[in-house]
Amino acid sequence: MTFKFNNVYVENTATVTNTYEANGPLKKYFDKKYDDLYCNEKTIEKAEVRMLKDSIQILLKKTNLTKDDIELVLSGDLNNQITSSTYASSWMNTPFLGLYNACATSMEGVIIGSCLIDGKKINNCISSTSSHNMTSEKQFRNPTEYGGPKPKTATFTSTGGASILLTNKKSDIKVESATIGRIVDFAQTDPNNMGAVMAPAAADTLITHLNDLNRTIDDYDLILTGDLGYFGKQILTDYLKEEYKIKLTTKNYNDCGVMLYDLENQTEVMAGGSGPVCSALVNYSYVYKLLKEKKLKRVLLITTGALFSPTSVFQKENILSIAHAVSLEAK
Repeated sequence: MTFKFNNVYVENTATVTNTYEANGPLKKYFDKKYDDLYCNEKTIEKAEVRMLKDSIQILLKKTNLTKDDIELVLSGDLNNQITSSTYASSWMNTPFLGLYNACATSMEGVIIGSCLIDGKKINNCISSTSSHNMTSEKQFRNPTEYGGPKPKTATFTSTGGASILLTNKKSDIKVESATIGRIVDFAQTDPNNMGAVMAPAAADTLITHLNDLNRTIDDYDLILTGDLGYFGKQILTDYLKEEYKIKLTTKNYNDCGVMLYDLENQTEVMAGGSGPVCSALVNYSYVYKLLKEKKLKRVLLITTGALFSPTSVFQKENILSIAHAVSLEAK
């Protein structure tokens, strides 16, 4: 399902990162960096709330707006019942929609917000997301203190908070179109190989987007997937080449999970980044800046998510996946 938008724009963005991300290749593009995984809080859960709240506050400051100017907040994360989002947004006293599409949450929020703005139901909204390596590991696998070894296909949950302000007020960047993805089941069961789980969903959404709009990959200066990581990136390029004769290259395609870290030197991140904030940190900092400076004219952001729980993994269920795509255009 693909939409084209007429009057949706990006007013500004804000990103808050932590130790590993702040030492990665994109460190100069982030608005705020913590050097402590606890962010001066008592728990790692409160740390994630802090980073997400910081990103909203920074965004308001950058746009010279107050919380009373915002009509709607959309936000989601990985914690049980998206508690990071609810606590971080509670001070806004603004209508709130909680989201969950795992690591595809950021573009889900952009799509919902854009539909409401384009349909003239609201004039603006903030879409936010966050994740924290330690909170996610504790919930979905084992606490980091456990120190269990992982295979090289495993990805590293990124730590940070990121927010974007969408509006009907014209700006340098337009939300041009979007595709809502379908749930994809490729019979994958390994929670330590998320790239293999999500690559088919990324391919499905990309093909749907191109077909619905009668476009090719050449209509985009850059196509970015969310957090397939090193191996998932290779799976996607091979799959598209074999099944659809589409050739993604280093000139027109990359993966945010690979871009966020220095995979050669930051060996602790293994196959690269994951988590809802992984793609948001890249898209709302580095990509936003390139569009703002008109070094890119049109980009397609495809966020990917693995839809599972610890219970479903223990019960040997297939891990489902989804991907949502948003096209941003420099005006």
